[in-house]
Amino acid sequence: MSAGNLRFPVLTYHAANVAGSDYPRNDHVALQADLRLLARLGWRVVPLDWAVEQHQGRADRDLRRCLALTCDDGTDLDFRAIDYPGLGRQPGFLPILRAAAADPSAHHPELEITSFVIADPAARAVMDRECLHDRGWMNEAWWVDAARSGLMSIQCHSWDHNHPNLHDPGPGGMPRGDFFVVDDDARAAFEVDQAVDYINARIGPGAVRYFGHPFGQAADFLVRDYLPRQGARLGLRAAFGTQGEPVTAASDPWSMPRYVCGWHWKSPGELERLLAGLG
Repeated sequence: MSAGNLRFPVLTYHAANVAGSDYPRNDHVALQADLRLLARLGWRVVPLDWAVEQHQGRADRDLRRCLALTCDDGTDLDFRAIDYPGLGRQPGFLPILRAAAADPSAHHPELEITSFVIADPAARAVMDRECLHDRGWMNEAWWVDAARSGLMSIQCHSWDHNHPNLHDPGPGGMPRGDFFVVDDDARAAFEVDQAVDYINARIGPGAVRYFGHPFGQAADFLVRDYLPRQGARLGLRAAFGTQGEPVTAASDPWSMPRYVCGWHWKSPGELERLLAGLG
């Protein structure tokens, strides 16, 4: 299968999306249901690397009815079960994958999910306090075990997400709450370079290969200037947004598309219909 025929979906979840106990309001419920659906439909979950390698001509695999899974923000709910206030025990994404990997009917022998994590511990502490019940759920101690699990890859979701709950401005007075404002070398180095260095220092040199644009906002400066110019130096091969389309030969390597659960599909039926046009 050549890159010219590539139509590869990348599905994205947020483990911190726990607003209820049903599919539209709980990404743990959604991920479990979707893995069952994918097995029933004959779709195979494979590493994100496979899509990038095919796109860049570094591999030639048959990727028909294959897709990749990613998750954003790097909360502890990516890694482990947690008792969530008012909503009970949430299984965690990695345990969900372990259960699917152990199920012989699931047919996902290369099963993996890529977790895009936020690097800055101070920013994570603010987000945990102001967005996640102040339970200490944005740690980094699990990154190494996750990366060694064979089921989860740890990748970069920026230094601090330029999150709206961060009260001090970024470099050069950079306003918070928007990633499109990363528009010069200083701001890009602040959000990308030091994040890559920080994560690599904790999980192993060269581990970070991919950047996930926060909010799905792929700033023109990053996509058209900084990452093409500096990506190889940083060890980055590609970056991902949230455009709601499959990866194809025409995809920009610095803004490769993903579909987001709860946005581009809200039920197993909607996901089935989405995939029907790609298989």
